[in-house]
Amino acid sequence: MLTRGMPRTGGLIHGERVDTPSYFTVVDPSTGRPIAAVARCGATEVDAAVDAARSAFDGTWRHLPAAQRARMCRAVATGIRTARQELADLETLDTGKPIGQALVDVDVAARYFEFYGTTIEALFGDTLPAEPGALAYTLIEPYGVSAHIIPWNYPLQVAARTLAPALAAGNTCVLKPAEDAPLSSVRFAQLALEAGLPPGVLNVVPGYGAEAGAPLAAHPGIDHLSFTGSRAVGRTVMQAAAANIVPVTLELGGKSPHLVFPDADLDTAADLIYRSITEHAGQNCSAGSRLIVHDRVHDELIARLARRFAAVRVGPGISDPDVGPLISARQRDRVLGYIDRGRAEGRVVAGGCVPSDPALAGGFYVLPTIFDGVDPNACIAQEEIFGPVLCVHRFAETAQALAIANNTTYGLSAGVWTRDIGLAHALCRRLQVGQVFVNNYSAAGGVELPFGGYRQSGVGREKGFEALREYSRSKAVAIRVADEL
Repeated sequence: MLTRGMPRTGGLIHGERVDTPSYFTVVDPSTGRPIAAVARCGATEVDAAVDAARSAFDGTWRHLPAAQRARMCRAVATGIRTARQELADLETLDTGKPIGQALVDVDVAARYFEFYGTTIEALFGDTLPAEPGALAYTLIEPYGVSAHIIPWNYPLQVAARTLAPALAAGNTCVLKPAEDAPLSSVRFAQLALEAGLPPGVLNVVPGYGAEAGAPLAAHPGIDHLSFTGSRAVGRTVMQAAAANIVPVTLELGGKSPHLVFPDADLDTAADLIYRSITEHAGQNCSAGSRLIVHDRVHDELIARLARRFAAVRVGPGISDPDVGPLISARQRDRVLGYIDRGRAEGRVVAGGCVPSDPALAGGFYVLPTIFDGVDPNACIAQEEIFGPVLCVHRFAETAQALAIANNTTYGLSAGVWTRDIGLAHALCRRLQVGQVFVNNYSAAGGVELPFGGYRQSGVGREKGFEALREYSRSKAVAIRVADEL
């Protein structure tokens, strides 16, 4: 329900604000109260955004030298850093995440544009072997219009993560933010225009998935599609793109394990395992949601984690707690449903309920939860809960630990905790995931590290230099330059 006097956020097409006949309401997850009305874009606005992107691509953007695009990307990064507090406040208000985490998100968003604003100038084609009298080489070219459908958990970071390499490579873009959290990405796009990005190069169509996301994914005018979100929606998006033979980059979540061996540094391991499942209330594709721990250190590690979980500070994101709310009442109820089911699949060591503080009653909170003694095939061990729920499994032999780690349909990230460097290297080769962290765990792994999954965690790679290849294609050229002398 819209409230009189509520701030209104429009779409952004060809550099101009777009208002629509109807709006949808965004709420603060910390309180459940409405905070903004956002333009409810649909197929009409999607058509206009794709047309604007096509016009900008064919007009000037595709012909700009890489050095000029690089300067614009760096200018966007400066704009993001200048508006650091404003963007972080929006991110916290919109998603509920602690303000400290939101500030990091802003810094990382800026870093993406700095990184690709530098590395794009190193994206070269190749000279290829050819017969005498001929020259063969490759050109690296952008796809054209790139569509970006992003999730609600890290709207600013994921927008920058996908848009920065796409724009640097010479594509123009249409961004569809999640309806649960569109505010920071819309403001970011405005800042990009203010930094000098030409009109039409970046367009934003907020709206519901069925009304804006689906028409964008199926649009015959796009040349590439990037989607980050659930596996179920990812399948639908991939099918829509397939109808037009459009290449896709998909990041579809995970069920990431920590493997803890007897020689591990338990102080460091306990700290980062705790952080990896409580960051943004566990609403993280790379959340370390499975703990596979050796029998010899199981009791000690679980005791340490239980103490950390019991001392967790839960509250509104603006107060910078350890854990904020989940994104919505729907997501809170989904997580609580998994917890209820988990009581028959494991033993609750910590959490397992909502906070008792009456001051938090209006928000969408769930206490971080540990289930011990979980069968690796149990529902809570196999399905992505997307909440602060950690499942614990025990092992006695390394082969058993590896089998448990690989025993899901996902394959995004993993953490290995051991001082045995030979064992660590062996596990890195045999873990079926896109990223492995040894004696550390970074939920997204840094701007420079390629990021993507095995199996049903997705297709393609984001981040790092590989993302520039993801948003580019090669063209082979062969020229007869001279007859033999």
